[in-house]
Amino acid sequence: MGWLGRGLRHGIVTTPYPRKPDGYGEHFAATVVVRANGEPSTATPPATELCPTRAIQESKGRVQLDQGRCICCLRCVKADPHVFASSPDTESATLSSRALISPSPPDISEDVELLRQSLGRRARALRRSIHIRHIDLGSDGSEEWEIAALTNPVYDVNRLGIFFTASPRHADIALVTGMGAPGMAGPLARTLEAMARPVVVVAVGVDALSGGMVAPGHGFKPLAEAVPGHHSPIPDIVVPGSPPSPFAILHGLLLAMGRLSPGQATGPDNATVDRGASR
Repeated sequence: MGWLGRGLRHGIVTTPYPRKPDGYGEHFAATVVVRANGEPSTATPPATELCPTRAIQESKGRVQLDQGRCICCLRCVKADPHVFASSPDTESATLSSRALISPSPPDISEDVELLRQSLGRRARALRRSIHIRHIDLGSDGSEEWEIAALTNPVYDVNRLGIFFTASPRHADIALVTGMGAPGMAGPLARTLEAMARPVVVVAVGVDALSGGMVAPGHGFKPLAEAVPGHHSPIPDIVVPGSPPSPFAILHGLLLAMGRLSPGQATGPDNATVDRGASR
C-alpha cells in the first residue's frame, strides 16, 4: 500500500526524453565552450595556466578548448568570461573526439559525416532492444553513479529497449569508463573480442577520453590507446564530462542505436531540431 500511496502522490516521474526535451538540461553546466572572439584578455592570468588538465591551448593570440579533457571546473569561465562560457547542453555526445574541440576545426564536418555513415551501417543492427556491457578501466566512481541512475524510475532506460548485461557475449554496446589502468588493457581486449558483431564502443567521461586529472604519462592510457590495432575504431561515441549527466550518457546510447543523429536535439513529439555545426 505504501508504494500505491507514493505513486498517487507523485504521479509519473519518468522523463519524457527523448520523445520530448527535458527541462533539466537548461540548468546543468555540461561543457565549456570558447566564445566567437576567442581572444584571451591580457588583464588576467592565462587560462592555459589555470586549467588543471591542459584542456586549453593558445596559438597566435587565439585559444582552443578540448572538451575531451575539460572537467568543467569553470576556472577559465571565472577568469575570462568574455572568452569562455559554460554550456547547459546535456546532449553533448558526438562521434569524434575532434568534434569536442571548441571552436571546431574547419574540416570537422566532413570527418563527422564519414564517421556517421560508418556507424550508421552498424547501428541498423541495433534498432532492436540492445544490451550493454559496462567496463570500468579504473574510474573514480563518479561515472558509475550516473550510469546506475539510468535504471531508476526517472530515466528508466528499459522503456527504450536498453538493458545492462553481465556477459559480453550477450552485449551489443561496450560502455567504457575510467582512465585506463595498465592491468585492464587485457580484460578490455578480451571483452571486445567476446562481443557479438557489430561492436559499438561508447566512452563515458573525461577519464576514458584523455586520462582526466591523472596524466597518461603516469602509466594510464585513455581508451583510444588502451587496445592499439583493434578491429573497431575506439571509441565510436564520445561523451564528455566529469562526470556527464545521465541525459548525456543516454544521448550517446541513442546515437549508437541510430535513434538520434549528430547535431540534432530532441524536440516535441519525437521531432528533431537541427543544431547546425555548433561543435
